[in-house]
Amino acid sequence: MSTEQKKESIFTKISDTNILLTITITVFLLMYIGAIFFQGGAFTKPQMFFNILNANAALIITSVGMSIVMICGGIDISVGGVVALVSMCCAVHLDKHGGSVFTSVLIALGIGLAFGIVQGYLVAYLDIQPFIVSLAGMFFARGMTTIVNTAPFNVEHEKFKALMETRIIVPGMGSTTRKGVYVDATVEPGVIVAILLVILLFVVLRWTKTGRSFYAVGGNRQSALMLGINVKRTRFISHLICSTLAGIAGYVYFLHVGSGSASHAMGMEMNAIASSIIGGTMLSGGVGNIIGTLFGVLSLSTIQNIVSNAGLGQAWWTGITIASMLCIFLVIQSVVMAQKKRALK
Repeated sequence: MSTEQKKESIFTKISDTNILLTITITVFLLMYIGAIFFQGGAFTKPQMFFNILNANAALIITSVGMSIVMICGGIDISVGGVVALVSMCCAVHLDKHGGSVFTSVLIALGIGLAFGIVQGYLVAYLDIQPFIVSLAGMFFARGMTTIVNTAPFNVEHEKFKALMETRIIVPGMGSTTRKGVYVDATVEPGVIVAILLVILLFVVLRWTKTGRSFYAVGGNRQSALMLGINVKRTRFISHLICSTLAGIAGYVYFLHVGSGSASHAMGMEMNAIASSIIGGTMLSGGVGNIIGTLFGVLSLSTIQNIVSNAGLGQAWWTGITIASMLCIFLVIQSVVMAQKKRALK
């Protein structure tokens, strides 16, 4: 192999998922380190990072589900509605029907599975556009949330409140207050669920036949068919996983807020898409990484905190910053893929 061929081989190996993942992690580290040096304050304490995880555990779960669908060449904008529906149904079940924590978890899983089966079937076997199917799913979920209960309310179920108030201590990561009191760093149970799901799905995508099928179908359906991959089943499974994760995220979100409301998780689907793109998942399919999506969520939340701490608390500043980040990452993705195609010629 010539030197030129070696260079092309190396470039094609690192130019898709790996290089986008590297860019995402680098951007996050630069932002967070910059916030520590230039803004100080809470950013200097480990609990700030854990608070970002606490506030975004549900978004991490929905985002990794979104990444799987996008890697497979689709999209699902119903996830925010599913999260809201799950939190409202669980709240009503616990507070108004005397349900248990266990049965409320089953309700959350059931709602997610139901949306996944219906939407996955419509997309994969009836070949309806994913955007249209999930748009209908979003409207249906939001409408059903209001039908279940119109007024927002806080849950007073004792066992649920005890679970909601549970905190897991992170050893050795606490900090000392100005009065010299040591305070442990803690995370909510939802963070543990989110991290475990990230690890599980990373393993599935990287080392299983199903995971490789997602990439193959998203990259080129015709080529996937020629390789003997069941394209319809693969697309169905991707939507089933995404909606099931949205159901789990709904319960994690419910654990964080402790209430039911039709306005819950507004815009979460857009944040999930943004996090996936920032994390290196291509809108065209076939490229993406679950670890990158995790850092995409962290980057999105970190920039929101930086903007807020800078005294720009108005919503439009956050929107402008996120829009700028998305544009930058989309340009980077386009350049990377163009270079890859040129190297393959």
